[in-house]
Amino acid sequence: MLRAAAAHAQHLSQAHGWNRSTLRLVLDGLTVMLDGHLAGERVTLTEVRTRTPRHASTPRVAEVLTDLGLLDDDTTPAIRSWIDRRTGELPAGFVDAVRAWLLVLLDGDKRTRPRSQFTIYVYFATVRPFLEQWAENRSHLREITSNDVADVLDPLRGWHRRTAIATLRSLFRFAKKRGLAFANPTTRLRAENVESSMLPMTDAEVQAVTQIAVNPPQRLIIALAAIHAARPASIRNLMLDDLDRPNRRITLAGHTQRLDELTHRALRTWLDHRRVTWPHTPNRHVLISQRTALGAEPISKGYFAWNLQRHGVHLERVRGDRILHEALTIGPDPLHLAMVFNLSHTTANRYAAIAQNLLDDQLDHAAAEP
Repeated sequence: MLRAAAAHAQHLSQAHGWNRSTLRLVLDGLTVMLDGHLAGERVTLTEVRTRTPRHASTPRVAEVLTDLGLLDDDTTPAIRSWIDRRTGELPAGFVDAVRAWLLVLLDGDKRTRPRSQFTIYVYFATVRPFLEQWAENRSHLREITSNDVADVLDPLRGWHRRTAIATLRSLFRFAKKRGLAFANPTTRLRAENVESSMLPMTDAEVQAVTQIAVNPPQRLIIALAAIHAARPASIRNLMLDDLDRPNRRITLAGHTQRLDELTHRALRTWLDHRRVTWPHTPNRHVLISQRTALGAEPISKGYFAWNLQRHGVHLERVRGDRILHEALTIGPDPLHLAMVFNLSHTTANRYAAIAQNLLDDQLDHAAAEP
């Protein structure tokens, strides 16, 4: 077992660019963990965390054992601990109902499929300010009325409103089914088509995005969405080979564009940070994290949830605003939008129609003024 583990550790070392010292420490940890174990006997994650020598790398030892099928994860998943911790911060009357709801989202039940951790993070970040607002006059979820729901939804527009409606409908459907609420105040809510109601971002929204983008990865992500209208998937899958910094060019989803000054500065700052933080990473993706630095996979969708969406920033909203701004500035020409942002004809026509409606409204208002 130890020979097999050592051979696999050496393979990972070559694939992930571990230095000799790291490999030696991993081998030390494997020796301690497998000492006294019979062939095929599995090791628990708790043992790895408690018995691995302090100088060894616990995550890398666990990775080797997992790949060989020798590790049992007997710990509480981090997402469950996160749910317990974050719901414990809610007003007392809402804690139990919201915790039970999030756990059903996580595990599913007879009629509900399990949701991703990304969905759970977004749902909780969306509903938390509503609960805190309701707690000023309400002591339990069952006391919430349709008017209370309308009050929190009234200031929201576009994707913010759509996400909020989906979140509240999920919460109150669960509460009604489990007897935690007498009635469902979201029964008559319908999430309108976001594109048909999309408006350019307000000055307050732009200011909020600017204030949230405080660290290198956030600045780069926002720049790619706000200037190049990059989709989240394009940002996640952006490779170092897609950058042509000497010629100021960038290729997003196969579409090559000129690299503007703001994005170039954000990119340069992030790459400097990346180089200092993970100097030996083998990962060729531009954006990497602590979790992906030793591998080759892109960052997860949850990376955006943690860095942006929990702060109320939705990349699709930022991206849509950029396309609308282009259509309002240059003119609602679908062919121009398709060429500049690599859009399908259907999507380009939709944005052009929205821009045309906005321009027509402006003309009507101007004509109506004395």
